[in-house]
Amino acid sequence: MDISAHPEMPATPAPIPALVAVPPQFMAPERHPTEVASKPKMTVENVNVSYGDTQALFDVSLDIAPHQVTSLIGPSGCGKSTLLRCLNRMNDTIPQCRVSGRITMDGRDIYHRDVDVVELRARVGMVFQKPNPFPKSIYENVAYGPRIHGMTRNRGELDALVETVLRRVGLYDEVHDRLDLAGTALSGGQQQRLCIARAIATRPEILLMDEPCSALDPIATAIIEDLIGQLRETFTIVMVTHSMQQAARISQRTAFFHLGRLVEQGPTGEIFTNPANPRTKDYVTGRTG
Repeated sequence: MDISAHPEMPATPAPIPALVAVPPQFMAPERHPTEVASKPKMTVENVNVSYGDTQALFDVSLDIAPHQVTSLIGPSGCGKSTLLRCLNRMNDTIPQCRVSGRITMDGRDIYHRDVDVVELRARVGMVFQKPNPFPKSIYENVAYGPRIHGMTRNRGELDALVETVLRRVGLYDEVHDRLDLAGTALSGGQQQRLCIARAIATRPEILLMDEPCSALDPIATAIIEDLIGQLRETFTIVMVTHSMQQAARISQRTAFFHLGRLVEQGPTGEIFTNPANPRTKDYVTGRTG
């Protein structure tokens, strides 16, 4: 959502607090700069997805670069969210869904029979289109994942983790005196930041976002976009969005889908200013939708 289209809104929202120093035990594993620059974090190779007799994705191949925001764009029903759900095996929960091809993370096939799906989903977090905090307190929303994964040794460490994560999403100063309040009592934008906090509390390496701003007002959207820009310093982010302006503002790479096929992928600037495929050009210029 483009806030410039709303003249009654402030042109520049108040910035969220800068990221605080994170204790080493709460950080995602560090990688050598050469490794980060030369290897994709995740690779999708010739992936096909069917729901019963309906094929949703056709031979999709895509490299996901580390510490970048990759936007998946395209009209409704083109397969963007289907691909996103493949990246942490959420499609496993759909009985009629069949996935073929290969998806690797750090070179390891995530669909291999030896892969622990619970561990995979801890490494590949998910933020949904509509904020969906647990029916628990703000504190428990953030603490739930670290607690079940045994990430802290005592209440003091858990308290420190919760505070650190809430600060990272710019929410701590707003809620620090009411952490026992139900997460569902927060505003829509605050709920989405709480869901992001919940997702990153387990130290994922990849963060998947399925239209994370579509249910938010322009000011909340600008705050979330600023947050995403900060989070990519630590996490690799893959985001589905219907907003061309949003993809252009915050992503480094963009992939355009149409009718279940990946039409074009590349640096965001090239996709929006000099696309190689005429179908991409028609979509990003608004000729087709």
